[in-house]
This record gives sequence, structure tokens and C-alpha cells, in this order.
Amino acid sequence: MPLLTQFFLADSVFWQLVISGLATGSVYALLALAIVLVYRTTRVVNLAQGEMAMFCTFVAWSLLHRFDYWLVFVITVLIGAVMGALLERTLIRPVEKANPLVILVVTLALFSVFNGGAIFLWGKTTGGALFPTVVPGNPVVKMDGVRIGAHSLAIMGITVVVMALLYLFFRYTKPGLALRAVADSPEASRLVGIRVAQMLMLGWALSAAVGALAGILIAPLISTSAPLMLGVLIFALAAVVVGGLDSAPGVVLAGLMLGVSQNLYLRYTPGEYLGSGTELLFALVLILAVLLVRPQGLLGSRRVKRV
Repeated sequence: MPLLTQFFLADSVFWQLVISGLATGSVYALLALAIVLVYRTTRVVNLAQGEMAMFCTFVAWSLLHRFDYWLVFVITVLIGAVMGALLERTLIRPVEKANPLVILVVTLALFSVFNGGAIFLWGKTTGGALFPTVVPGNPVVKMDGVRIGAHSLAIMGITVVVMALLYLFFRYTKPGLALRAVADSPEASRLVGIRVAQMLMLGWALSAAVGALAGILIAPLISTSAPLMLGVLIFALAAVVVGGLDSAPGVVLAGLMLGVSQNLYLRYTPGEYLGSGTELLFALVLILAVLLVRPQGLLGSRRVKRV
């Protein structure tokens, strides 16, 4: 076994970085999955996905002053779902047949509206220390010399549960199967009696709910401020590009890989030239590299057009 490989395998810091990277990557995966849910049903890349999640996180922070954490957790996810459905009905549906650039501009406008709205209602920051973790006090769990926060482990556990529930929903439920049919062919779905408009609303609702969940999970780890989800959104978009815009398993895998790669990048690159402060550049370079080598992503399908 090469000496460098032996060093990494024996280094407890390395494994701590991997596990914490999987936790962060789980949040990237959730937000990337939310983007894919919208795209697969409406063919819209929602650039406001991160700001919608941020807004829901601020709503959760306000509710935490009055209600129990888990009640707020559920209420916030439901608020996100309702918000997503209303946005699809009032803003996206009227322009659904317009030029794709028009729809992209609408989502970009939503980005500004949610960002500005959060600053207007709550100010630029609320203080990251005020947002509680899933496990009260975030005790440290020790595993063979590796120390990891209980909140990070909870993030990974919740992400696995969400992935499993979404898999079961799309595989075995009538609405889930209808959503898959609409994603494949809206016209054929209408012919067999599927209410396409309702399914599109459901797709946006699911997407916004998953995004709200990602915001709640990441908030205790970073500053609770208006740009809360901007960095997360960029890494989520990187996961979408790397994994494939039409592949849910692909973006989940890519999100986890990005989380681990980001931690290792920050730890093992020379701080004088790279390291902290350049992680977003790392994500953008990765996006460009994947687009050049495999534009459809690792697990995305190549689209073939007949001419």
C-alpha cells in the first residue's frame, strides 16, 4: 500500500473531515435534489431555490421563540411546500410556455425578492448561535478517535430518511407515479387523465419543502444571515452539474462527494494560495471541468435529437 494512502487511512483528522464532509454534502444533496425535482417536472432551473430555503429558515427562527423545535421543524417544511405551490400557480404557470430565458429571469427575480424580503423583515443577520441544533447542545460523539458533532450525524440520518421517503413516494404512490409521467411527457399524461397542472404544483411544493429542510439543517453550522444559502446553492448547482440534471441519485452522490472534497481541499491545500476563502472557486472550476468532459453529468442521460 502506498505510503500516502497509509497516512490518510491512519489519520483520525482525515476521517473526521470525511464524516463532517458527508454531513455538509448531505445538505448540498438535499438542495440539489430540490432543484432536480423542479426541473424534472417543469424543465425550470430554479435559481431562487436557495433563497426560498433561506426565507423559510428565517421563518423557523422566528417561530422558535414561541414553539417547540420539532413543531417548528414540521411547520416550516409545510410553509415551504405551500410557498412552492403558490409560486408555481401565480408566477411560473403564466409564463410556462414562454422562452426558457424568460422563466430563468423570473426565478432570478424571485431570488432578489426573497433576499430583500428577508433583510427587510429580519435584518442582515440574526446570529448563527441562536439557531438550535437537531440534538440539543450538539454533544460530540467519539468513534475510534474521530470526534463528530451529533448534529452532523443527525443531518446524515435525516437525509437518508428523506431520500428513502422520496424513493417510496415516486415508486409506489399514485401521485408519485403521476409526477414521473408528467416529467416524461406532459402531453401524454393529459391524454390519460392526469391533471398536469396539479402535478406541477406538487413538484414545486415538494421541492420547496426539501429546500426548507436543507435550510433548517445547515443554519446551526453557518451564520444565520441573508446570504445564508448562497454558498450552499452554488455547491448544490455544482452537484446538479456533476451528478446530472435529470438524475436524482446522481446529484445525491455528487453532493456527498462535494462535501467531502470541500473539507479535504480546505485542509490539505496551501493556505497561502488556496485554502479558506476559495472553496466557491473550487466548486466553479469543478462545474467547468465536468461540463467540458461530460456535459450530462456522471449519471445524467444524454439527450439525442432526431434531425
